Amino acid sequence: MKKFIYVLLTAVMMFGGLEVFAQGKYGADSANCIKYLSYYKEYYKAKNYDDAIPNWRKAFKSCPNTANQTMIIDGTSLMRYLINKNRNNDIVKAGLVDTLMQLHTIRATCFPKYAVTAYNNKGLDMINYIQDDPKALYEGCKEIIDYNGTQTKAQIFLFALNSGVDLYQKGVLAAEDVLDDYETASVYLDQIIASAANTADKENAEKIKNDIDNIFGAANVASCDKLIELYTPKYEANPNDLELLGKIVKMMSKTEGCTDNDLFFNAVTAMYKAEPSYNSAYFVYRLNSARGNVDDAIKYLEQAIAFDESDAAQDAQYLYELAVFASKNGSKYAAKAVDAALKAVELDGSYAGKSYMLCGTIWGSQSCGNDYISKRAPYWVAVDYLTKAAAADESLAEAANALIRQYRAYFPEAAEAFMYDVTNGQSYTVNCGGLRATTTVRTQK
Repeated sequence: MKKFIYVLLTAVMMFGGLEVFAQGKYGADSANCIKYLSYYKEYYKAKNYDDAIPNWRKAFKSCPNTANQTMIIDGTSLMRYLINKNRNNDIVKAGLVDTLMQLHTIRATCFPKYAVTAYNNKGLDMINYIQDDPKALYEGCKEIIDYNGTQTKAQIFLFALNSGVDLYQKGVLAAEDVLDDYETASVYLDQIIASAANTADKENAEKIKNDIDNIFGAANVASCDKLIELYTPKYEANPNDLELLGKIVKMMSKTEGCTDNDLFFNAVTAMYKAEPSYNSAYFVYRLNSARGNVDDAIKYLEQAIAFDESDAAQDAQYLYELAVFASKNGSKYAAKAVDAALKAVELDGSYAGKSYMLCGTIWGSQSCGNDYISKRAPYWVAVDYLTKAAAADESLAEAANALIRQYRAYFPEAAEAFMYDVTNGQSYTVNCGGLRATTTVRTQK
């Protein structure tokens, strides 16, 4: 008898402990919670959703939200089933959609490890079920993007912007709101594309980014005049705000015909000064060259070349471009042009032909000195360079030889050269407007 009582007491203690434990996970109404979880699950597995639903509702009512994540996930599937069944009853459907959204939020809150997935699923369901309410869709997608960042499903960016454009056209949102949304989507999608785990995800994100670009462009939110009107007072108030400068440069760069204005020019220049790099220096050079600011353009291109981050090949490209640019802006810059061209050859021999050709044409176009020999001496140097150009690059030989024949016609007559104590084959140093070269005297035959 004592043994029986002991066994009974032990059993009571064991089940009592289980009840206490169960109460912790399954709540105060743990018996019903466990029961209805089991009931609905059997029907759910058999895809008998009509019988699963009432039992699921009782489980959801009896159990704490934290009791079972699967209960919440299954609940979203059951809500979708009911929404489809009641798709022609707007009032019932609206209530079911609201419940579906709450379930996603509950899952994200109670099971934070899966919050990103829960919010992405919420976003996809919003896209499916509340497209007729652009404000709710816009605000919901924005919340998801704010939480998930680069882990946001790409489609959610698309519908956030699309609904935002709709609200802008109805006067609900300001142009600045849509611009910010577009920029956020572009930045995140670029990161998603760069880190895509597989080709399918990458291609999907690329397609959606292209769709976003098309929607934004068609909406005419970012006309150049609007951007100038929107950002000019902001720039004037905070000319050193890097985030703002980045927005201005990015948005204006994407807008056709919107880089030839003071705001864009000032923003790019300010960005370079705040965060200098060879790429940004080159960009500022291009802007100044387009505006005819020759001295500033040369200054920024030389700064681009001076950066350690640029390699020899890049520097050679920049040096040759500097040589061409300087040569097109008058004899004042001739010496700089020749110097840059020769430095390009030192860094990369592939520039030899065109660099020597450029040097030859520069020397051949100079007007130097006041006496007979001084005026003709530059043609000796020009022919020297053109001969080297023809030897370095066969494709330039014909043009180089044509110029050589032209320039030889300006070589001094032997008798005239003799009068200046200059003889054929003699070494001669030419100084002309900052240019200097040692060459050989040649007279006309």
